[in-house]
Amino acid sequence: MSEQVTMDGFDDVSMAREEQRAQRRIRQRYWFVIFLRVAILVVALGGWEVAADMKWIDPFFFSQPSLIVAQIYDWFVNGTSQGPLLTQVLVTLEETALGFLIGSVAGVIFGIVLGRNKLLSDVFSLYIQIANSIPRVVLGSIFVIALGLGMASKVALAVVMVFFVVFGNAFQGVREADRYMIANAQILGASPRQLTMSVVIPSALSWILASLHVSFGFALVGAVVGEFLGSKQGIGLLISTAQGAFNASGVFAAMIVLAVVALAADYVLTSLEKRLLKWRPAAF
Repeated sequence: MSEQVTMDGFDDVSMAREEQRAQRRIRQRYWFVIFLRVAILVVALGGWEVAADMKWIDPFFFSQPSLIVAQIYDWFVNGTSQGPLLTQVLVTLEETALGFLIGSVAGVIFGIVLGRNKLLSDVFSLYIQIANSIPRVVLGSIFVIALGLGMASKVALAVVMVFFVVFGNAFQGVREADRYMIANAQILGASPRQLTMSVVIPSALSWILASLHVSFGFALVGAVVGEFLGSKQGIGLLISTAQGAFNASGVFAAMIVLAVVALAADYVLTSLEKRLLKWRPAAF
């Protein structure tokens, strides 16, 4: 009896030690990945700076990290030619957020409705294919002409950019719903509405959330391209102005600001996905 207790105690201690070693290896790998990321960034930026200083590349056309940092600092302190930098960021972010929300909601609704209704799917599939084949960026010029230089034309382009991405995933997610679960729910007397809300939508949720990461980037592209084509404020106008002045540092600086906005939005969407999909096993 005492031997069994001793063996059990030994097993518990061994398991605890193995768990600690596993946790230690996970932390070491995490920091190793961070180190490699920082090292690659330092090498890339350092090589770029040295190449520009040594005139291996022309800084007039390709700029250099120090000039880009100086440009961002100047925008923060003195503002841009269109006004404070924060105002330009907020304008673009507002256009992106509105386009993202409208396009996502519309894409989810149409994807679920057409995915659940075979007749509507057959009727509208041709029109959706035709609309999807049109280069969305080209529509920006039409929106600017029809809706003006204000926010409406940028939001419209962002909506179009987002809609088809979310619609495609929502439609496919509905079509991929477990047929056995649907059949069981029907046998138990579930109404079409209950079937959609309790079985189909939860099944398609992972598809829909996966599309949101990509679609926000498309919304940002739509807003910036719309501003580039014609606007009064926004990061796209900053890029257009810098391009017109042959200011490569300004173009790169605006790109970095856009990257920061996109990364922050992706972090928020990832946190939302983790909250909504707590039931899903963690990926290793």
